[in-house]
This record gives sequence, C-alpha cells and structure tokens, in this order.
Amino acid sequence: MTVPAVALLINPDNPFSENERNNTEAASKAIGQRLDVFTARNEIEIVRAFAALKQQHVRALIISVDNFYYDQIGWMAALSAWHEVPTIGPLRMFAVAGGLMSYSANIADVARQAAIYAGRILKGEKPGDLPVQQPTKFDLVINLKAGNALGLTIPQSLLATADEVIE
Repeated sequence: MTVPAVALLINPDNPFSENERNNTEAASKAIGQRLDVFTARNEIEIVRAFAALKQQHVRALIISVDNFYYDQIGWMAALSAWHEVPTIGPLRMFAVAGGLMSYSANIADVARQAAIYAGRILKGEKPGDLPVQQPTKFDLVINLKAGNALGLTIPQSLLATADEVIE
C-alpha cells in the first residue's frame, strides 16, 4: 500500500526553493513519509496546485517561504479550506487568515535583532565584521476553527506547545 503523500508548495522562481525542496525531501525520507512537490509562480498556478492536491488525496501541505506567497497568504488559506487540505503556512498571518497552522520566526524578535545591528552600524561598526544571525524565537500558531472545519482533532500535547491557539 502506498503511503499518502504530504506535499510541499514551492515557487520555482525563488532561488532558495531548491534548497528548501532538498531539505524537506531529506526530512521526509528520514521518517518514511512520501513527499510530493508542487510548484506555483503565479495565482493561476496556485489554484491549479490546490486542485491537484485534492485530486491526488494529499493529506497535508507545507507552503514554502516565498515573498510572492506572502502576498497570497489569505487566498491560500481560503483555498486550503475550500479543497479541505490541512496546511501549514510560513507566517502567523496564514493561521490568522484561516489556515490550519503556521510556524515561523517571530517577526518582532527578528525586527529587534535588526534594530540592534542597525544601531551597532550607526555607531561605527562595519557590517562585514558583524556575525551572521539566525532567528532565535519561532512561533507555532494553530487555528482550531480551521482544524474543526477539516474534521481534525488537534492533540492536546501539540496545543500545549503552541505559542498561540486561535479559537
């Protein structure tokens, strides 16, 4: 019997999407999860990808990090609900817009780190001398209303680890 797929939606025009694809494929393989990769670079391709997800009985979707996708986040949340595909998006606003969940760097913390660096540069430090920083705080947001609409029961253990639960 074939393992139901989880899908990754990437923008092929994004130079970072191939790396994200490779990392997600490696993680999926490590846990024995089949991964299908869908691509979309415009609104029409997004609609087609979501229709294909439903037709292929994909059990969950991961939306990759992409600037174009950020502008489509509300639309993607609506498509997730319409096609009944549990979806995790890359920004808090995805869950707020009606998507099932989001996991991302805490934007306020990233902005705080950027402000600290800007201050250091304004005080005379050379940008090239500053170490590269990675986000240190991440937020998991779960939308229970979206979960209920999909007929899902979110485990209490997952809800307990969430930074925010939208009821």
